[in-house]
Amino acid sequence: MNPVYSPDAGRYTAGMKYRRCGKSGILLPEISLGLWHNFGDVNPLSNAESMIHYAFDSGITHFDLANNYGPSYGAAEETFGYIMEKSLKPYRDELFISTKAGHDMWQGPYGEWGSRKHLMSSIDQSLKRMHLEYVDIFYSHRYDPNTPLEETLQALVDIVRQGKALYVGISKYPREAADFAYNYLERQNVHCLLYQGRYNLLNREAEEEGTLKQAHHNGTGFIAFSPLAQGLLTNRYLSGHIPEDSRMAHDHFLKQEALTDDMIAKITALNVIALQRGQSLAEMALAWILKDDQVTSVIVGTSSVIQLADNLRACEHTSFTEEELIRIKKVLS
Repeated sequence: MNPVYSPDAGRYTAGMKYRRCGKSGILLPEISLGLWHNFGDVNPLSNAESMIHYAFDSGITHFDLANNYGPSYGAAEETFGYIMEKSLKPYRDELFISTKAGHDMWQGPYGEWGSRKHLMSSIDQSLKRMHLEYVDIFYSHRYDPNTPLEETLQALVDIVRQGKALYVGISKYPREAADFAYNYLERQNVHCLLYQGRYNLLNREAEEEGTLKQAHHNGTGFIAFSPLAQGLLTNRYLSGHIPEDSRMAHDHFLKQEALTDDMIAKITALNVIALQRGQSLAEMALAWILKDDQVTSVIVGTSSVIQLADNLRACEHTSFTEEELIRIKKVLS
């Protein structure tokens, strides 16, 4: 690890573009770095540090975390907190740091979901792990069907009023609950800054269910996670084989049964279109999301600086011809 870190002086002129986040004063980079995987205590700290430094050097100002990211739970925040304290602290005001709570985190009845107890405990724990006085945005990580939504949302409002977060957001909320959340938060003068939803070429629920358009109409930014479908939209599985070091081989989030003959045919056909555009499949998949100006940013998860550099190239070519869009639609239909 580098004993002294000095960020690239050209980080804001290197090519990263920034998009306005709904009706707000916030600009986010088109590519944000997510710390869901590869930043836990089972991963080399030096690699995590290299990726975070490279991201910031490249103009990525937004780092996306959650209380249970790791493994183990909390470890990604601890890793980020260590790097924050060691090298990024002088640049805190250049960074937009998010975290979330709502998924399984600790044992007992208050260790998950959307109660005030869980959210208030979680934000305090997260700030301590990351050595921060506040986060820039705190999310309700998932809709809780059993807790009154007013309780969850009022906790978010109070977290802002206590100065522990500057903004709030919601993640993976169904459309009706999202509409309630937008209206409730607005009445409390705490605008919902971001909706975080799954969105990629293979999963277009954000379009089909209307949450993308709903966020736009509310003046809320939309930030996409899982843009590469857990790695399916990369060149890793084009051969039809599962590499031993791949996420599909080791991670329960990406099932091996997902690699069907139909899926292989789809990603192979998409790869042909990507190559004709002068892009890798992953670059085209990211560019396809960014073609829509209703999308504020795309969260990428990477395992190396090389992979992150590859993903950043997607920003260079985000426009598509009508013919390309028709061909992609035909592949996916």
